[in-house]
Amino acid sequence: MRIDKRKVALVGCGMVGMSYAYALLNQTACDELVLIDVNEKKAMGEAMDLNHGLAFAGSNMEIYAGSYEDCQNADLVVICAGVAQKPGETRLNLLKRNGEVFRSIIEPVTRSGFNGIFLVATNPVDIMTRITCQLSGFNPGRVLGSGTALDTARLRYLLGEYLQVDPKNVHAYVMGEHGDSEFVPWSQAMVATFPILDLCGREGSMRQISRSVLQEIAGQVKGAAYQIIEAKQATYYGIGMALARITRAVLGDENSVLTVSAMLRGEYGQKDVFAGVPCVINGNGVKRVLELPLLQEELEQMDASCRILKESFEGVL
Repeated sequence: MRIDKRKVALVGCGMVGMSYAYALLNQTACDELVLIDVNEKKAMGEAMDLNHGLAFAGSNMEIYAGSYEDCQNADLVVICAGVAQKPGETRLNLLKRNGEVFRSIIEPVTRSGFNGIFLVATNPVDIMTRITCQLSGFNPGRVLGSGTALDTARLRYLLGEYLQVDPKNVHAYVMGEHGDSEFVPWSQAMVATFPILDLCGREGSMRQISRSVLQEIAGQVKGAAYQIIEAKQATYYGIGMALARITRAVLGDENSVLTVSAMLRGEYGQKDVFAGVPCVINGNGVKRVLELPLLQEELEQMDASCRILKESFEGVL
C-alpha cells in the first residue's frame, strides 16, 4: 500500500461523516478527500463548506464531491452511511435497516477496483464490519470497524477525571460489542504503571478508587451514547475524532494499538466474529490482534458479548 498518497473516500455525509471530515481537515490527516452520498447536492455543499476553510487550516487537502468510481485509487474507504439510531433504540435494532444500505454501497466500491482498506463506523458497527468483509470478499485484516475505540476514549476520560490525571496516561480498554454487552477488563487497566485494581483501598500518591466506583464508571461508559442521544438526538464529534485517529494510524503506518472491531480467529477463544479488541494498526490495516491475559470472568464476558454478535449476524446475508 502506498502511504504517501493518502486518499480517503468517505461514504455518507451525515453528522458522523462530516464530523470525521472536519477532523481530517484540522488534523491534516490526508491529502485528498472525496465525499460520496446518495444526496449528491449535499455532498457538493459539504465539500464547498470545507474548502472555504482551507485558508485557515494547516493543510492543502483536495476536497471534492464524487462517486463510487473515485474509490478506485483510494487508500481508505470510510463508511458512515446508514440510518440513525433513534432515542431508546439499541444499536442491534439498527441491523436490518442498515444491512440493506450496505448492499448498495459495497458492490459499487469493489467494482471500482478499490484495493485499499475499509473502515466502518455505521452501527451496529461490529456486525456491519462483518457484513462489509463478507460482501467485499476482502482479507479480514483489511476490513475494520471503529469498534470500541470511542468507548475506550470515554473510559479513559472518566477514569482520568476521577483520578485527576491526564486521560492520555490512563491505559484501559473497553472490549466486545460496541453496545450493551461491552465490558471493561479491569485486570488490564493501568494509570501510568499503577494497576487500577491495586489502587482500590490503597493510600498513596494516587487518589484512591473503589470497585464500586469502577462499576459506576463502566456503567457511565456503556450508557454514554444513550444519554447523548436523549440530549441532542445523535452522537458525532467523538466518533468523528476516533475515526480520524484510526485513519492516521493506517495512513501513517504507525503500528498503533487501538480498540477496533476486528475479526477474531482463535483469540480469546472466539472465531469468525468481529468484536472490539486491542489491535496493532498500520498501513495494511489490522496487523495483529493483541490477546490480553484476561481473567476467567472477563473471558466469560467476552464470550457472552461475542455470542450476541454471532446470533445477531445469523440470517442477515
